[in-house]
Amino acid sequence: MQTTQHVLFERSEMKDRHLVRKKIREHIADKAKLPILIFPEGTCINNTSVMMFKKGSFEVGGTIHPVAIKYDPHFGDAFWNSTKHSVMTYGFNVLTSWAIVCNVWYLPPMVKEEEEDAVHFANRVKAVIAAQGGMSVLPWDGGLKRKKVKESFKEEQQKKYCQIV
Repeated sequence: MQTTQHVLFERSEMKDRHLVRKKIREHIADKAKLPILIFPEGTCINNTSVMMFKKGSFEVGGTIHPVAIKYDPHFGDAFWNSTKHSVMTYGFNVLTSWAIVCNVWYLPPMVKEEEEDAVHFANRVKAVIAAQGGMSVLPWDGGLKRKKVKESFKEEQQKKYCQIV
């Protein structure tokens, strides 16, 4: 990674967030540099949905070139459920799969609209990616697969459900 232009950071460190934002802006401003590849979900999920995007990637400006990626599980499943399988089991499953087939769609470039904030821009990009891949849009973070759901989030969903009923 030291030979390329990776931007490494610790998500929980507030100082790192500001430094990363600055480094990304500088990178974008330099037209001689290659585009930055960012996975704004912050995690991989089970190929059926697109989860909440982290807003930081959408705060720095520049043009977003969305890419929809969806694995075709007919020959082998690339999804790793880390709560069920160890890295060794996952590695064995991938290596013994007939093939890992992946559909990739390069979508038209998108730019943040003037009145749009980073969250709305991220949601607009996410919706375009999900529609292309035939996936559903989820409003929550990928961290839910490793953490318990916050009580406030549960209560909010329960209130919405009660309004429907």
